[in-house]
Amino acid sequence: MRIGRDFFLRDVLDVAPDLIGKKIIRLFPSGEQKEYVITETEAYRGEEDLACHACKGRTARTEVMYHEGGVCYVYLIYGMHWMLNFVVSINDHPQAVLIRSVKGFEGPGRAARELGIDKSFYGENLVSSKRLFVEDGNEKYEYTSHPRIGIDYSGEYWKNKPWRFVITNKI
Repeated sequence: MRIGRDFFLRDVLDVAPDLIGKKIIRLFPSGEQKEYVITETEAYRGEEDLACHACKGRTARTEVMYHEGGVCYVYLIYGMHWMLNFVVSINDHPQAVLIRSVKGFEGPGRAARELGIDKSFYGENLVSSKRLFVEDGNEKYEYTSHPRIGIDYSGEYWKNKPWRFVITNKI
């Protein structure tokens, strides 16, 4: 069952762990449909979070983060890896969940590559999209919390927030 808008209109610290074990459904241009279990997420919590892109305010790059939750925030890093994020919360409260891994594809760059994510997914509506959406799985999973990765620039306080959620096992 496709996850509705209300799921995404919550605080990122509720949504990020709740995405563990959910399925990303991807409909490819070839007509092939695949599903991927989300195994790792990372929370970014608005302008106050110095690891969040929104910490510098509203820009052309971060505009979609200021929209109502349930859309994709996609950006390129190192000139080669697309990153897939789900915008959450309400209008003008920029929060996003980075999809760090899906089952079989560890790391956000590998996961996005497997999903065929590119610039065209910026702003994609997860509630109405015909090519990318999230479904609730029948299985429940446990997870552990850890500090986020690759954000040393944000300082010790933000770097050490346990806002990375990693699947451990089925309940």
